Amino acid sequence: MSGPVPARKRTKKNEVSSSLPDLVPSDNSYLQRILNAKVYDIARESSLTPAKNLSRRIGNKVLLKREDEQPVFSFKLRGAYNKMVHLSAEQRERGVICASAGNHAQGVALSAKKLGCRAVIVMPVTAPKVKVDAVLGHGGEVVLHGDSFTDAYDHSLLLAKEQGLTFVHPFDDPDVIAGQGTIAVEMLRQHQGPIDAIFVAIGGGGLISGVAAYIKAVRPEIKIIGVQTKDSDAMARSVAAGKRVTLSDVGLFADGTAVKLVGEETFRITRELVDEFVVVDTDAACAAIKDVFEDTRSILEPSGALGVAAIKKYVAEKGCKGQTFIAITSGANMNFDRLRFVAERAEVGEQREALFAVTIPEARGSFKRFCELLGPRSVTEFNYRIADSLKAHIFVGVSTSKRDESARLARTFEKSGFETLDLTDDELAKQHVRHMVGGRTELAREERLFRFIFPERPGALMRFLSSMHPEWNISLFHYRNQGADYGRILVGLQVPPKDSGKALRDFLASLGYPYEEETDNPVYKLFLR
Repeated sequence: MSGPVPARKRTKKNEVSSSLPDLVPSDNSYLQRILNAKVYDIARESSLTPAKNLSRRIGNKVLLKREDEQPVFSFKLRGAYNKMVHLSAEQRERGVICASAGNHAQGVALSAKKLGCRAVIVMPVTAPKVKVDAVLGHGGEVVLHGDSFTDAYDHSLLLAKEQGLTFVHPFDDPDVIAGQGTIAVEMLRQHQGPIDAIFVAIGGGGLISGVAAYIKAVRPEIKIIGVQTKDSDAMARSVAAGKRVTLSDVGLFADGTAVKLVGEETFRITRELVDEFVVVDTDAACAAIKDVFEDTRSILEPSGALGVAAIKKYVAEKGCKGQTFIAITSGANMNFDRLRFVAERAEVGEQREALFAVTIPEARGSFKRFCELLGPRSVTEFNYRIADSLKAHIFVGVSTSKRDESARLARTFEKSGFETLDLTDDELAKQHVRHMVGGRTELAREERLFRFIFPERPGALMRFLSSMHPEWNISLFHYRNQGADYGRILVGLQVPPKDSGKALRDFLASLGYPYEEETDNPVYKLFLR
């Protein structure tokens, strides 16, 4: 399920009261529940921020509903507090329990602290450390169990029964849904002009149920579009099947939406009120994190960026122009060490980096001739190790500025006699192979190994190649753009004995690049020689 997936056709307006009695204006309706929800003792009205750079780039107005600004950096605080403030004094005295991948956990823990009650939080062992630490910091008692939300949920129900605790569901509860729906109230108050669609990330469905219930009651012309990742699309699959579908497994990158089975109530509301679903992949989420950072200087967690990723995909597929879209940036609880992965995959997700496996003749000058084909484009990665006396296989990443540019580059390489495989969409290449190119070889005779620091600017590599003696051969080359002003490059040079003295020293001095020789490094001898 890779593109926009239509939801089941909604009931007609005059049929709503019979099919969804709790959604019509009445004392028991979701509209009334949302308007009467108690969230502002602990939550704040988050801002609605224009994404100016992204809007200009895609030709549509994009607004960000900044739920990452909440005290727990997520919208989950709203629903948790609204549920808990409605508990009886006896229930609060016994304490509460919840299951969560992290954001709901923080909301429950902070709400319990505010209300003065005990909170036990069951989290999957895969929950990011930043979220676990935040729960502990708010006074919650953390129990780690299972690999997914569903595993943690099942265990929390057992503990609730054993200890007499009140369970606070992360999404499948009317009070929780109503608390999340207050986001929609704020959006319509903050932007009273036209809104074409609101994009909402879906895990179990609490957020989109609350938003859809209010928007469709007040501004039914606004589309509500649900967003999920390809590896955690339980709601989209359930709506397509007409019944709740349990996923056998879920992805862990967007942990905030990693739910195997959506709620009964959230499924009912979503299939009736949500207009479409857009399913995005990991690379698109990473690119969206970068987009939001460039506009706000804030770093979202993957689930928090799904709405932005979906807007970009929606616009690309439908060709929208001049419309107004809102994405709810639902959370910013990101583990810092995950940023390495995000930065690397964002370029591919935005199609700003193309990856290739290129075969070139193992002959002097071939490498330089290939680099000349790249022209002014920046090389983002280059991996090569001599392995064959006739051909060389290189792994190369190139900065691109247009969609589908990788295909055009591949044709250019092919026309010049270089056999080329486009790896831009190859998961094996992106995840593993790029880090494994190389190995030991018997062909690296007379090889000298050097580490260089290159300035990160176009032409630096060509300067290196042009300065090298025509009889010398590059037998190893490794480079990866790390986003700094200077790049670090490992180069193996096959230098004849007659040139290994003064000629080599003169060459190194002429470059003007800082370097260290690593020929005697034991790691090099063990793995590469």
